[in-house]
Amino acid sequence: MNTHNSFLISLVLFFTTSAIFSQTAAVCETYEWDENPTSSFNTTAHTEKDVVAFQEKTINEFVLTAEGGFVEYSLIHNIYWLNSNDKIEEYNKVYLPTSATKILVKNKARVITKSGKIIELDDSKILEAKNEETQVNYKYYAFEGVEKGSFIEYYYVIKRYPAYTGASVYLQDGYYKENVSFYLYSPKNLVFSSKSYNGLPEMVKDTLVKDKNLWTVKLDKVEGLEIESQAPYDTALQKVIYKLDKNTANPTKEYVSYGEVTQNVYKSLYPELDKKTAKALDKFIASILKVKGTPSAEEILQIETYIKSNIFVTTAKQQGLDDIDKILETKIAGETGMMRLYAAIFNKLGVKHEIVLTCPRSDVKFDKDFEVYNFLEDYLIYFPKLKLYMEPLSPLSRLGFPSGNLTDTYGLFIKPVTLGDFTSGLGKVKFIEPVNYDQTQYNLIMNVSFDPDDLTTTNLEMDRKMSGYYALSVQPYLHLAKAEAKDEAIENIIKSINENLEIKEKQVFNDGQYDFGKKPLHITAKMSSDAFVEKAGRKYLFKLGDLIGLQQEMYQEKARKLPVENMFERSYNRKLIVDIPDGYQFQNLNSINIDESFEEDGKVQFMFKSSYEIQNNQLIVSVLEYYNQNIIPVAIYEKYRTIINSAANFNKVTLVLNKK
Repeated sequence: MNTHNSFLISLVLFFTTSAIFSQTAAVCETYEWDENPTSSFNTTAHTEKDVVAFQEKTINEFVLTAEGGFVEYSLIHNIYWLNSNDKIEEYNKVYLPTSATKILVKNKARVITKSGKIIELDDSKILEAKNEETQVNYKYYAFEGVEKGSFIEYYYVIKRYPAYTGASVYLQDGYYKENVSFYLYSPKNLVFSSKSYNGLPEMVKDTLVKDKNLWTVKLDKVEGLEIESQAPYDTALQKVIYKLDKNTANPTKEYVSYGEVTQNVYKSLYPELDKKTAKALDKFIASILKVKGTPSAEEILQIETYIKSNIFVTTAKQQGLDDIDKILETKIAGETGMMRLYAAIFNKLGVKHEIVLTCPRSDVKFDKDFEVYNFLEDYLIYFPKLKLYMEPLSPLSRLGFPSGNLTDTYGLFIKPVTLGDFTSGLGKVKFIEPVNYDQTQYNLIMNVSFDPDDLTTTNLEMDRKMSGYYALSVQPYLHLAKAEAKDEAIENIIKSINENLEIKEKQVFNDGQYDFGKKPLHITAKMSSDAFVEKAGRKYLFKLGDLIGLQQEMYQEKARKLPVENMFERSYNRKLIVDIPDGYQFQNLNSINIDESFEEDGKVQFMFKSSYEIQNNQLIVSVLEYYNQNIIPVAIYEKYRTIINSAANFNKVTLVLNKK
């Protein structure tokens, strides 16, 4: 969802004095490439690399046209040296970004072989295809004559609606680059500001250009950034974000500000309701629950569950989708309409709430110190008295458990404020706290006994409870599944421990539509298996660690460069109760004992602890594990990896069972 599209300022504001805007030719329209660009490239220094970008140039140019329009040109000009067959296969097509909102103005492509032969591609080499999933047609160049050691070069220019409220340009990728640059042009009266991230130098204004504004950032070389496990890769790449800062022809106007967003969001989501709509809303609320006083968290969750089960949200554009009356009648809403419905209900019920705009932290970090609209992608609703968040437009979340990717980051909080008879919105950037680890639990009690006639067969009784994010993907939807699909879903959860389980009995509790958030999803099962014991001569090898299921293991041959980011904090509490066969005993019990933790500022952030005791001829093993931190900086990565690998090490614990 691109919320910022709703907040675009009127372009009329730019055209206050036509005499200010003398027309100059667009750089992108007159751009040409060099006849022999590769003569100075030193490929011998990179023979061990599969691909090198010897040039990546981006030009974004804002232009006031002679007809009084305002457009943006974007030019991409890249040159790649391909030194492996795999890369030739990967780079043999260049996709041209054409659509209803993007016009292809100019494009060229060519191959320069290892021997220096130039093969130019004309428009006859532009092919068309259709994405079978999206049904969208696209165009692309198919390069011909590419051999190992060849260069491919292409550039294209597109014209589009100007994106001046916030845009990102990435200058780093997974491969090595040289001669990387970004140029930002604008008319003299339009002043842009920018901010660079992840070590990229700040953009510099070129004072030698007199007829327009130009800001640039240029790099002689950029090292490739490797993907690492559980790292927020896109957010770690070097990039620049820019926006229109001011118009010298109208210097008092703020063009990109959260103050502007706040008022627009408030006006859009809190329209005055007429008597007919208010009456229909009362009837709708009464059909969900009977409320006396301010609703509790449980009642708000019930409202959310009902709405998400009965009203469909669409991104289609048609009349009535944002009208509360029509929504209640048709049970179909646009995104704005659904937000209006929630806001109207909570206002009716006297529930204090705030609208929050943020973005997924795995895609881009919300910078609390730089106001751009591309941080404002997704809606949350915050209930300050309950200290809970709701993700209203996602059918896959419930109160208290918005997408983890939208927490542990910043957001723009907008709350209604009243001064006398005047009501408006007040906006402030604040931190969105993640859900605490103890609210997301994956707990297990497993009773184990050995078949007296064959100790390689174990009989298992499982009692599993899942809450928070672990239950969120299953519990609210089980009631919708047909018996066969529901049965399969429960079996998959049971067999997540081991595929080789014969399930003899199973039961599921708390699987109703409104159980999430009140009770954990509870599954019990009786099973047998020959997967946990192997006979070795007169001894038996009991794979105790396998009873908790396969665990993640983190390897790191090279020094870690990127932080780890998890979607949500989590905890595990497992108890394994093993009946010791008469006349037998376990050896090497001390291999069970693992105790690893990391403490910071007097608080344990993550830990794994397993221990045991013998009682009444039973081995009782306790396994506690939790992670109280989503974002793991590189400085403490090794501590985190130790905890993760402790669970994997427990997974490998095998006890020796022999006769006394």
